[in-house]
Amino acid sequence: MVRISNYGLLSLLALCLVSSCTSSDKTTYKVDWLSDNTAVISIDKPTKYIVLPVEENASETKVCLLGEETGEVDMDIRLARNKVDYCVPFELPQGKDVTLRISNIDKECITWSEISFSDTFNIDNVEPFRPVYHFTPSYGWMNDPNGMVYKDGEYHLFYQYNPYGSMWGNMHWGHTVSRDLVNWEQQPVALARDTMGHIFSGSSVVDKNNTAGFGEGAIVAFYTSASDKNGQIQCLAYSTDNGRTFTKYQNNPILTPFDGLRDFRDPKVFWYEPQQKWVMIVSADKEMRFYSSPNLKDWTYMSSFGEGYGIQPNQFECPDFFELPVDGNPDKKKWVMIVNVNPGCMFGGSATEYFVGDFDGTKFTCDTPKDVTKWMDWGKDHYATVTFSNTGDRVIAMPWMSNWQYANVVPTKQFRSAQGLPRELSLYSEDGHIYMASTPVEELSTLRNGTSNKLEPFKVDGKHDAGELIDGNKGTYELNVSINPLNAKKAGFTLKNSKGENVKIYLDLADKKLVMDRVNSGLVDFGEKSAPHAKENHDNRKTNAINYVNDFALATWGKLPTDKKFDFRIFVDKCSVEIFLNGGKVAMTNLVFPTEPYTQWEFFGEGGTFEVEAAEVYGI
Repeated sequence: MVRISNYGLLSLLALCLVSSCTSSDKTTYKVDWLSDNTAVISIDKPTKYIVLPVEENASETKVCLLGEETGEVDMDIRLARNKVDYCVPFELPQGKDVTLRISNIDKECITWSEISFSDTFNIDNVEPFRPVYHFTPSYGWMNDPNGMVYKDGEYHLFYQYNPYGSMWGNMHWGHTVSRDLVNWEQQPVALARDTMGHIFSGSSVVDKNNTAGFGEGAIVAFYTSASDKNGQIQCLAYSTDNGRTFTKYQNNPILTPFDGLRDFRDPKVFWYEPQQKWVMIVSADKEMRFYSSPNLKDWTYMSSFGEGYGIQPNQFECPDFFELPVDGNPDKKKWVMIVNVNPGCMFGGSATEYFVGDFDGTKFTCDTPKDVTKWMDWGKDHYATVTFSNTGDRVIAMPWMSNWQYANVVPTKQFRSAQGLPRELSLYSEDGHIYMASTPVEELSTLRNGTSNKLEPFKVDGKHDAGELIDGNKGTYELNVSINPLNAKKAGFTLKNSKGENVKIYLDLADKKLVMDRVNSGLVDFGEKSAPHAKENHDNRKTNAINYVNDFALATWGKLPTDKKFDFRIFVDKCSVEIFLNGGKVAMTNLVFPTEPYTQWEFFGEGGTFEVEAAEVYGI
């Protein structure tokens, strides 16, 4: 069962495997060398695509479509030198002859014998680790979700996207749409890299009252344009056809840092009803800055927050800001600031923290001292988390499901990265503090395919083999388990396959922790010696190489709530395990790469007996 609709795509959304590349009889081309490493390709009667071979460990070349009215933009593509890992399509204008300039590549490279032309591509899934029910692009690299907005029955998910390879680069806004947060239909690229720079992360709003003058109900998108020349500056684009096409604002940028700050990005915009104004929160190095506007175009600085707060040292990124009732009480509300930090994760790399407090329309005041850190998710693969706008009382978030320590080298090639499941956020009080819970949206229950396996209650003193998880298991299912610890010091279970690969999920009652151990989960040492690795900042995400094997092969843990019993809801997909404990009071998101699905499970404990009061597996 394929839940993600990735087929029948438009524009660049296609994958070409080398074996499926086809040339067109009508297209002819010639190559003229301007220097030893720069060539111009003149193409007569072009097909829809020129098919470019990629070698991931190669250095980047620059490919530029010449003579374009929108400007000439170099795209960074790792064209094959010695071998071809896969191909990517580069879309060509139709109805006229085309000229491409390719720089930083020698005449002897294998690229020149492997280039081809085609009007169609094979985009069938060939990846064993491609998720079934998490969104992934049909090919290429994806990271941060951004611009998420709900309008006219559709959830729009935009995301950081590289259509020219499965590593970070050439930042565009990809686009996919869903009516139920479960089934996603991929759309053409929404915003492409341009002469102002990469299209970094941001947000979107529905301008119901036409404050910007683009039309009543226009979707207005805010993004960071990033380049060495211009730095990081905030820009605007708008759509009057429900997000299908966007027009970039002619007077961009709309906001630049007043102090020349280098790291100034990821604008989150929302309507502040009490003062009838728009508010923007922007990450500014190690803090957040607030701006206000009456019309989405002209912005005035108001205040800043965050320097010295939370985990240190860190880089603030991808902010979000919203109001929620505490314990469901509409008369008691608090504001929540989501801050994605890199580095800063307690297990290394990137992670998401949050702050709870009050907002007066100008300034945010946090309820806790600077040294208090509240984690939104206790896993290693939960980052760039932001929420949909225009969803009424529901606050729905989605994370990018990876970590900057190894995101560029996980063992996939056709695509890299998936977005995490959508989660509904709420605030609850415990021990005199206010915390945020993340629980899977109710729509995800429709994933269940009708097959299930329900265990009768039992007690565990040592080990209990629970056998097969579910008939016909292909590695995608939902687990619901209720555990009463009784007098046990540890209580949990292992998901495993016939090769001995396994994931351990358990309660450490002595240390009051929820633990997930993926040390023996399958492939864990990919890229150990020489694969390209992303440094932990925006500017050097493509070329560094280190030995990072222990960055992946580890256990993560989260602080247990004060509850006496524990209800697990766990979603397992081809390459991920997402745990939600006691209504999302503890969430934990981790990637796994088993060489065959986990089909068996076994309960285990230490130091006493525990009771499994309920256990059911639902097929997906």
